Amino acid sequence: MANVSVYNMEGKEVGTLELNDAVFGVEVNEHLVHLAVVRQLANNRQGTQKAKTRSEVSGGGRKPWRQKGTGHARQGSTRAPQWTGGGMVFAPVPRDYSLKMNKKERRLALKSALTSRVQENKLVVLDELKLDAIKTKDMQNVLNNLKVEKAMVVTDNENVIVSAKNIPNVMTASVSTLNVFDILKYSTVVLDKAAVANIEEVYA
Repeated sequence: MANVSVYNMEGKEVGTLELNDAVFGVEVNEHLVHLAVVRQLANNRQGTQKAKTRSEVSGGGRKPWRQKGTGHARQGSTRAPQWTGGGMVFAPVPRDYSLKMNKKERRLALKSALTSRVQENKLVVLDELKLDAIKTKDMQNVLNNLKVEKAMVVTDNENVIVSAKNIPNVMTASVSTLNVFDILKYSTVVLDKAAVANIEEVYA
């Protein structure tokens, strides 16, 4: 099992923690990680784009000029795609971009992302992460003590969540909202021992 250092909110090492290999020590499956990211980005798309084809734009019922003898190219409608105000060729229509992925694949992708953070020493574990009051400066001091900038903080502490809202390049997540995209997007994952235990309980 992998061992990681445990720090306090002052950034001092206060011990070590043994991580469960079933969650933080799996074989990294890059293919599933890629699929999970593509799935999340695709599922976030609204798919509401719409443009009109030549059959949907108004007007164009009369032939603009006779077929022959004018010197112009023949035209049947002023709403053909080559005309200003005409319809669009192969116009986009509303569609569902969502992709499906098996539950076991999704769980393995998440475990692979967490394992990659452990292997790269980008997983920071605190003995406890909580603030007595909502104060952005206090949360920023904690991050400065840990020497992390672009971080995803896993916590359920409401004061921590609100305090981190205005800090650039920092996001908060709970164990239930963990996802592969955000784990990979932020260079460091910060969580306390309680969150580690919760993750191991849910995903082991």
